[in-house]
Amino acid sequence: MSTSALTPDEANARAARRARTTALFGAMFLMATSAIGPGFITQTTTFTASLGAAFAFAIVVSILVDIAVQMNVWRVVGVSGMRAHELANSVLPGLGWLLTALVFVGGLVFNIGNVAGTGLGLNALMGLDPIWGGVLSALIAIGVFLSKAAGAALDRIVVVLGLLMIVLTGFVAFTSNPPVGDAMRNIVLPENTSPAMVKAITTLIGGTVGGYITYAGAHRLLDSGTTGPENAGEIARSSLTGIIITAIMRFLLFFAILGVTAGGFALDPANPSASAFQHAAGDLGLRLFGVILWAAAITSVIGASYTSVSFITTSKTPARTRNLLTIAFIAVCVIAYVVLKQAPVQLLIFAGLFNGIILPIGFTVILVAIFFRRDLFGGRYKHPTWLTVVGILAWLLTLYLGWLAVSDFFTKLAAS
Repeated sequence: MSTSALTPDEANARAARRARTTALFGAMFLMATSAIGPGFITQTTTFTASLGAAFAFAIVVSILVDIAVQMNVWRVVGVSGMRAHELANSVLPGLGWLLTALVFVGGLVFNIGNVAGTGLGLNALMGLDPIWGGVLSALIAIGVFLSKAAGAALDRIVVVLGLLMIVLTGFVAFTSNPPVGDAMRNIVLPENTSPAMVKAITTLIGGTVGGYITYAGAHRLLDSGTTGPENAGEIARSSLTGIIITAIMRFLLFFAILGVTAGGFALDPANPSASAFQHAAGDLGLRLFGVILWAAAITSVIGASYTSVSFITTSKTPARTRNLLTIAFIAVCVIAYVVLKQAPVQLLIFAGLFNGIILPIGFTVILVAIFFRRDLFGGRYKHPTWLTVVGILAWLLTLYLGWLAVSDFFTKLAAS
């Protein structure tokens, strides 16, 4: 049936379905691209260089934990129709405000690092001064939220840039000719089971579902209108797809670096990721690295800003107000970057502590809601038993990660 033959009601229904589909893709990619930031690239490069093919085992373990965390968070947030801080306040009055403070402050500080990453990306791509690159990128991010259809603009830019990162990294991975067979064997029988492997796994988990990243896609899902028990299956599929997108990017980046290091090339300690890409594909590789780093950083700027502001607003807050607050959030981050000319080290230490305790606090809220507050789901929803079981196991791990974050905080504070 042609569009012209549709009745007004049918045309409106088709437009609504299209908008909802776009928003669902946006939620998936917002979660994925929020996780794929400058730190994601640095971590993957560092651990690939130190662990070699055995790092594949760490990636798979972290992916399984990510799935357990995100599927529980997305289902509970999506079915209840409540943002994480609203849910926390319903479980224990005041807890939501604590969660909001941790997410907002941590997101603000880490976003300065994301802005710095955009500057470094444009520097590698075209030699632009990193400060000016950060300012230009921040203006682009602000432009997304200035759009009259900011939600649709956000969805499209994270999907396009997310796919661009995957395609370009895949090209470099193919060029570097990695030992894929060795990596696949290490997934089942890791050659390295040292404490360094445990550190790699915990770092990957924290970097993929830590801090604001846990809630980026779930909150965007709420804004798309995909809520309630009737959409539980679609919510679950969307969360799983988002993790798979992150996993694909992680593996492609891993293969790109592994192909270089397995050949005996020593990465430049000053910029290991850039040197790996340059060795794999020459000057073109360096330019591609610039594009990938910039795309990773600017989508993280957008994701961190959107999610942090979602914690100081509610579903009833007008879209224009949310967009203006998000623009102000980005502006503060870029001004701080211009003044400091780098991400503030001491504040990053504090933000690392915040991110480390956000996950156990937030996930405790999720489990309490599942076991004791079924009224929040309208009495028509039963959480899958298997998902509850893996959720409890993931919760125990988040407690361990939180303890590591607190210990690391005091260690760094004593050394500074």
